Amino acid sequence: MSRAGPVDELIAKTRDWRGATLAKLRRIVHDADPGITEDVKWKRPSNPLGSAVWTHDGMVCVGIILKERVRLSFSAGSTLPDPKKLFNAQLLGKSRAIDVSQNEKLDERALKAIVKAAVGHNLAKARPAKTRARSRRAK
Repeated sequence: MSRAGPVDELIAKTRDWRGATLAKLRRIVHDADPGITEDVKWKRPSNPLGSAVWTHDGMVCVGIILKERVRLSFSAGSTLPDPKKLFNAQLLGKSRAIDVSQNEKLDERALKAIVKAAVGHNLAKARPAKTRARSRRAK
């Protein structure tokens, strides 16, 4: 994977296990959807490095480096299937997150399925608008 950009900088500047964990999560996200794009957003004084954001026809997930864990947050998480019960944070409301602690094993296959479902959710939201536009042109 040869990518150079703001997420690389975020990972490089996080020199402990959390940077390595974010790099692993990043690889899983890209393996799940090679068409996904990434950026770093929401830099502020309390979080000068910002958060990694992956998008495909809308936001798919956000990688957040916290003090004692790395969080992968899905804004549409409540609508996504999670048969392996990976979601363990932000369980109220629409969003759901997966907090990963140091040395924690992660079910990569289940995480890829969640990422694919999130992309599918975004694509399903995008399709009806295109269909409506086509039906208006036909009149």
